[in-house]
Amino acid sequence: MELTIDGVRFDVLAEGSGPAIVLLHGFPLAKESWDAQARMLRERARVVRFDLRGLGRSSVPPGPYLMETVASDVAGVLDALGIHSAVIAGHSLGGYVAFAFFRMFAERCRGLGIVCSRASADDPATAAARLALADRAEKEGIAPVLDAFVPRYFAPEVYERRPELVARARTMAGATDPRGAAAMLRGMAVRVPSSDLFDEIGVPVSVVAGTKDAVVGPDEMRAIADGIAGASFHRLDCGHSPGWEMPDELGLVLAALLDAASARASS
Repeated sequence: MELTIDGVRFDVLAEGSGPAIVLLHGFPLAKESWDAQARMLRERARVVRFDLRGLGRSSVPPGPYLMETVASDVAGVLDALGIHSAVIAGHSLGGYVAFAFFRMFAERCRGLGIVCSRASADDPATAAARLALADRAEKEGIAPVLDAFVPRYFAPEVYERRPELVARARTMAGATDPRGAAAMLRGMAVRVPSSDLFDEIGVPVSVVAGTKDAVVGPDEMRAIADGIAGASFHRLDCGHSPGWEMPDELGLVLAALLDAASARASS
């Protein structure tokens, strides 16, 4: 379905019934990157996915897209669907948005899933590289973004043994409007750290790391789990994209997170 919120058109999928979970995709991908987990979870939950602003089939408003703006989009989609609270799970970019959502709407957050993401802000060199890539995307199209991201999505062996996953990722990312990619890159470059939230998080949290992640190392993910009281830590034998490399295992982690959130809500 299409929802228009504050003038921005979002392409949204809402499936199943029960407690709600929002699945936020990575960059520069789309909601379909969660297909396998949505199939697993929709028998027990209301699974909400949408293309983040500027990405997938959602519209491309002017940027930059601050993480707080994107978190407000999540709240707007939930409002439009009549959902007050939900578990918020995010992969990579989606993890940044999940933390921003908790900062702004803690009372609406029943649980957090942080998948191959980070709580720190960009260091100056990384921020500068994002901004330079944004400029290139606007001038040259999406190709420089694909070259920067797709080679780091998966564990090394995936590129040799499972080329269909690489092709799917490149096709999905290649459909991104370069203006939207540039606006999101600029928003990521100026995001604030989220570690100050750790002491405030009292909902169930699952942190998922890939042992072969070339973007966010497992030790960095472990530090997030260690910093949040009661958070569970899951180390999967994959790269930066466990949703595609180990879909069932990630689905089970999210199902357990939903159970924990439901148990806390009923206690």
